Amino acid sequence: MARDLLIATSNRKKKSELQEILAGYDINVVSLDELEGMPDIDEDGATFADNALKKARTMAKISGMLTLADDSGLMVDALGGAPGIYSARFAGPDCNDADNNAKLLKLLGKVPKTERTARFVCVIAMAIPGSIAETAQGICEGRIIETPRGQKGFGYDPLFIPAGCTQTFAELGEGMKNQISHRGRALQAAKPLLRRLLNMEG
Repeated sequence: MARDLLIATSNRKKKSELQEILAGYDINVVSLDELEGMPDIDEDGATFADNALKKARTMAKISGMLTLADDSGLMVDALGGAPGIYSARFAGPDCNDADNNAKLLKLLGKVPKTERTARFVCVIAMAIPGSIAETAQGICEGRIIETPRGQKGFGYDPLFIPAGCTQTFAELGEGMKNQISHRGRALQAAKPLLRRLLNMEG
């Protein structure tokens, strides 16, 4: 029988991405919007790992389920690693993806193409209620372009071209993106941990 795995997000696009990457596992992926009374977690950690662990431990404790949480963001070299852990709220607390992308482009307005290097970083944390929590990390190097391209994906995807590619994350098909993305790489690194935790849950 399929095991339930709670993913600590209400983002439907992220859920779809995670389901695609985890295809083949005997698990039933449940997101936060499918459960009642799940609180918002204040992501006040100093690192991606801090935030991912906090979300995984908290949601595992509240739900009683094996929980997977991730924290990810874009780090731009010309901006000293910003937006980093503030990627989702780069343009302010009530901003959306378009606002964040607009701010990023404005800050990089005078930065030449050769200096627009960046990377997406993802840290995945998995936790069993009242027990262990561990992490895995994935990184995807690339660069920021001057004009958004593509309608797929979310976040900064229309502005990010991964190394070795000519298309942005928002132009690549889901299958290709999942193979090379920071989240896909973090999940690949986390698969041995997931198998072990599923056995412990059994």
